[in-house]
This record gives sequence, C-alpha cells and structure tokens, in this order.
Amino acid sequence: MREDYSANGDAWRYFPHDQARSRVYRWGEDGLLGICDNHCRLCFSLALWNERDSILKERLFGLTGPEGNHGEDVKEYYYYLDSTPTHSYLKALYKYPQSAYPYQRLIDENRSRGKKDLEYELEDTGAFHENRYFDVFAEYAKAEPEDLLIQVTIANRGREPAPLHVLPQVWFRNTWVWGDSYEADWGVPSIELLSERELLCRHSSLGEYILAVEPSAALLSPAFLFTENETNTEKLFGIKNASPYVKDGINDYIVGGEKGAVNPAGSGTKMSAHYKAEIPGGGSKTIRLRLSNSGGQASPFGAEFEKIFRRRMMEADEFYRRINPFNTSGDLKSVQRQAFAGMLWTKQFYYYVIEDWLRGDPNNPS
Repeated sequence: MREDYSANGDAWRYFPHDQARSRVYRWGEDGLLGICDNHCRLCFSLALWNERDSILKERLFGLTGPEGNHGEDVKEYYYYLDSTPTHSYLKALYKYPQSAYPYQRLIDENRSRGKKDLEYELEDTGAFHENRYFDVFAEYAKAEPEDLLIQVTIANRGREPAPLHVLPQVWFRNTWVWGDSYEADWGVPSIELLSERELLCRHSSLGEYILAVEPSAALLSPAFLFTENETNTEKLFGIKNASPYVKDGINDYIVGGEKGAVNPAGSGTKMSAHYKAEIPGGGSKTIRLRLSNSGGQASPFGAEFEKIFRRRMMEADEFYRRINPFNTSGDLKSVQRQAFAGMLWTKQFYYYVIEDWLRGDPNNPS
C-alpha cells in the first residue's frame, strides 16, 4: 500500500524510496526484519551499513511501476524462515551485499528493458560475487506476551574479513503532527536513556517498555544515537525544520559523519544502538537485546535467555509436526513451514478510521 496525497493521483512518484529515510509516514511504518505492537505505535527493526553504501539499509528497495519492465518489483533477497501463529518464535533472513548497493543501476537497466525481456535482478549486478555478502538473521522469542527476546546473527559468507555497522533501532510512529481526533490525544511519546545499557520507551496509550542491550565490545561510543521521527522538511521541501533532529539524522550521522545530526541529550522518538564489527571470512557475530514492559530484569541476558529461545524453537517444531503429521519429505515440510512463516510475518497494521479518512487531517502530510 502506498501513501498518496498527490493532486493528480500519481502514487508512484508522490512518495519515492529516496524520500523514505527523511519523511514520516501517515498511516504505517516499514523496517528491515522488523516488528511492532498491534497498533504500530512502538516499532523495532534493523539498519545496516557496509561502509560502501550511500545510505543506511533501513528498508527493502524496489522499483516503482514505471521503473520496472514488469511493474513494481522488490530487488532484494530476504526470507521468512519461521513463525508460530502467536509469534512466540520468529526467524527471518536478509542477504546484504558487502559492495555498494546498485540502486541507480537497477533502476536504469530495468527501465530500459521491454515487457518481453527478462528482469534485471540484484544478482545480475555482481553484488554477490565470490559470496561477498552477509547473511543477517533476526530471531525473536517471547518469554511472556510483552517480554520479547531478540537475537541478531550476522554471518560473513565471503573469504575475507569485512566491516559492518549494525543498528537495532526503536522508534514511535509519528501520530502527533497530523491533528486528527484520535491518535493526536496520545501526545508525543519519548525514548530516553535509563542506564548505560537500558532505554525507556514511554507512550501514553502503550505504557512503558524497556529496551535492554547486551554489553559488547562491538558497541561503539556513543552507544545510543537519538533523533526525532520527524520529516526533514528543509531537505525535501526547503522549509525550515521544526526540530534540529529529524528522521534521517542517524543516517546522516553514520554515513555522512554529521555529528550534530543526533541529539546529545540522549532522548527522542527514534533511537539506534550502534554496533560496528570486523567480521572474519566465514565467521559470525551475534547481538542480543530484550524489549519488555515488565521492568528491568536483574539478568536479562543470563542462562534463561538461551533456555527461552530453545523452548520456543521446540514449541515451534512441535506445532508444525502437529499440523503436518503426514509422511511427507523434509523438503516439502520445510516449504510448507516457510510458506506459513511468510503469511505470519507479513501481517500488517492497517489504520483505517473512516471519519478521519473522509474528513482529512487538520495538518496535511508534509
């Protein structure tokens, strides 16, 4: 679904991918291997940077209808590997090239091809030559309905060591600027530093959640980067920003080296933990976090963390054994399981309040 407030109904050009890192959404959110609550208030996802891309990899890239020779098309490789119906266990994979992502080449080549031609895919660009890419696995396991364990594993499939910045990020969907009759009453939420390794996420309707980050030598200083989930109106429209800290502030800090792009006071409505690791060829690195509304645990990453993951994985295995007890091959069972995972992972929050749609927002989208 695309957000379109254009005067001529041109949904393809109204909100392009190149603006997504700088411009807030009205009706939903997106993110790489991410999750959110049932009303899409608090969101979690990953951002990546291989020190060669021109922007952070925060979301999947795809062609619009006019750009693709066969219409709209995502040009990425990602796989939903597992999920239970309650999301007590989730696992997904994203393949991230170590070379610069060829955004413009994919657009230009596909646009030049006809409908009878094959599509020009990411693999055709040589982005995965000699296995120079990272497998990024995101796993989630619930200790309780509102206590979420997060494990991110990055594997270097190439032969040579390669650097990678990994930025697990939490943010609040911007519900406060539109002036509608319902969500605007929630006010402006906040994310702030609670301790050296904990952050407090506070929302008037959702309550308080604590994001705990496991200590790691890969965690840089400052470990936490804060900005606001606000449109960079100055960059996009030439209008002065309401705040010096905007949605693409973390991107500009990491990729552009703009130290003033993030809030040194340690608060905002969008936050990234900043890890950097040199991952050896054939090696891997694991990052662990925990998002909970039950208060800070005395030992959030102790032995119980691994036990919960193992338990939820065993429960997922048992669930899929029960729904497919037949004597089918392992490959067929794997196909079925990943098909279910795809449907469960891609459930979307769809905000539809008829009165607001018909009346429109007092403050139009930027």
